[in-house]
Amino acid sequence: MEQDLAEISAKVQKDIKPILEKIDKICEINSEKVLKAFQECQLQEAHLNSSTGYGIDEPGRNKIEEIYSHIFKAEDSLVRTQLISGTHALAVTLSALLRPGDIMLSITGEPYDTLQTVIGIGKEESKSSLKAYQIKYEQIDLKENEFDIDRIKERLKKHDIKLVEIQRSRGYSTRKSLRIEQIEKVIKEIREVNSDVIIMVDNCYGEFVQNREPIEIGADIAVGSLMKNLGAGIATSGAYITGKKELIELCAERLTSPGIGKEIGPSLNQNTLLLKGLFFAPSVVASSLKTMVFASRMLEKLNYKVEPKYDEPRADIVQTIHLGSEEKLIRFCQGIQKGSPIDSNVIPFPSDMGGYEDKVIMAAGTFTQGSTIELSCDGPIREPYIAYLQGGLTYEYGKLGILKAIQYMQK
Repeated sequence: MEQDLAEISAKVQKDIKPILEKIDKICEINSEKVLKAFQECQLQEAHLNSSTGYGIDEPGRNKIEEIYSHIFKAEDSLVRTQLISGTHALAVTLSALLRPGDIMLSITGEPYDTLQTVIGIGKEESKSSLKAYQIKYEQIDLKENEFDIDRIKERLKKHDIKLVEIQRSRGYSTRKSLRIEQIEKVIKEIREVNSDVIIMVDNCYGEFVQNREPIEIGADIAVGSLMKNLGAGIATSGAYITGKKELIELCAERLTSPGIGKEIGPSLNQNTLLLKGLFFAPSVVASSLKTMVFASRMLEKLNYKVEPKYDEPRADIVQTIHLGSEEKLIRFCQGIQKGSPIDSNVIPFPSDMGGYEDKVIMAAGTFTQGSTIELSCDGPIREPYIAYLQGGLTYEYGKLGILKAIQYMQK
């Protein structure tokens, strides 16, 4: 079996070579973008220094937020280790921008499981959800993996929607992730009928996959986690919110307190890690994409349904594999764990997790807990038993992990 996998792997690497070259070109564009931001914002060695306590108006933290704004072409940014995850950053943003009686509209269908609990639409009820504060929620599903523009425009003509939410990645759904061109098109259509509505993009898993980001195509605010693309496996905590200055000020006051906003927030020795992570991010995202392209072609060769296919354009670093049974899903995730650099002797099993309706299996032998830019795999224990694979700090380690997982699953 090992010999067969080696032969298939060799053929796969020939198949995917042109795709990897395209990924390298995007990596070069985004690397230049990051380097220019560091230079034009005049990053100095002194900005690597940290603060404790209140962290009042700390220069290093402020410089990081200036650099993020430069890269995203935004008016302002909030980049804090006090934002623990992407879900936390999204919860802060929605709570900051919505008031009792306001209506939030998702135009990408049902949001990711943990965000459902934040909104108050999941089975797991929370007294702190948006619904508990009389904030209303509506959604318009995608139509054949495209925005249902006619329904969206018709709904927005009433001018009673406060915020439109777009989730770029697929989450635990079976839909395709959304490319920046699709998001740009729907934003233009929205602005034709409603120029006031706030457009928020959940940018998790999508940063640096293409050469443009949501703010520069017309979104008002974008949110993401540093445990994913922009942390590059180097940042050990944090998330970002970027966009219009007035909206960022509201988010900062929700994170800290009214009247204080962005002025406080100690960096606690994280500045170097955040900056180094951002510096390496284009290259690490490229490695992750290459790993997913390799995985897609390998599993397709082994007759599994994969999405996206290896030669399809990508919108994020997530690869789905339809494994068809609970047993195969569990064994594939266990194989990814065995191919990890840390806790390779640990065997993950499905369990209940806060914010998720179904039992979930998660495999991640990562240097930073929950870092999904590192090779990891997870999935809800429900039909059609899909593995959600992502990450890979280097292409070489990523390939080894994928082959280990396949080998273990097929035993």
